[in-house]
Amino acid sequence: MNISPVAIVLIVIVVAAVGVLWWAIATYNKLVRRRNQVAASWAQIDVQLKRRHDLIPNLVETVKGYAGHERATLEAVVAARSRAVALTGGQEAGVAQRAQVESALSATLGRLFALAESYPDLKANHNFAALQSELASTEDKIAYARQFYNTAVQGLQDVVTSFPSSIVAAMTGVKAAPYFQATGAEQAPVQVRF
Repeated sequence: MNISPVAIVLIVIVVAAVGVLWWAIATYNKLVRRRNQVAASWAQIDVQLKRRHDLIPNLVETVKGYAGHERATLEAVVAARSRAVALTGGQEAGVAQRAQVESALSATLGRLFALAESYPDLKANHNFAALQSELASTEDKIAYARQFYNTAVQGLQDVVTSFPSSIVAAMTGVKAAPYFQATGAEQAPVQVRF
C-alpha cells in the first residue's frame, strides 16, 4: 500500500487541526471552571457579609442601652450598614465598590468596639459579648472568603493572561476578575477618642 504525499499532508493537517481544536476546547473548559470558581467564591463572601449585616442591628441595640448618648458612633454604624446592604439588595455592584463600602463598615464597627471599652457594664453584658464574639467569628470567615476569592481570581487571571490560553480567552470573551482589596479605611488603625 502506497500512500501519496498529498494524502500524508492531508492526514497531518487533519491531525493537527483536531489537536488544535482539542486544545482550544480543553482551554475553554479550564477558563469556564476558573470563572465558575471565582463566582462561587464571591457568593461565599456575600453569605458572610449578609451574616455580618444581620448581626449589626442587634449589636447596635445592645450598645444603645448602655451608651445611648454616643449617638454619632451608633448612627455611623447604622448608616454604613445601610450602604452595605443597599449594594447587596439585588443590584450588581462592582467588587471595588463593595470592598470600599464593606471597609467603611468595618471601620465604623471598629469605632463601636473601641467605644465599648469605656463602658465596663456594656463589656460585661452577656448579649454584647455574644454578639461581639459572633461578629469576630464572622469577620474571620469574611477574611477567609476574601482570601479564597482572591486565590480564585489569581487562578483565572493566570489562565486568561498566559500564552497561548490568552488567545482562547480573547476569542470567547473571558476576562480576568478584579481582586477584593482592602481600602484605606480598613487598613488604617482605629482611632479612639474619649
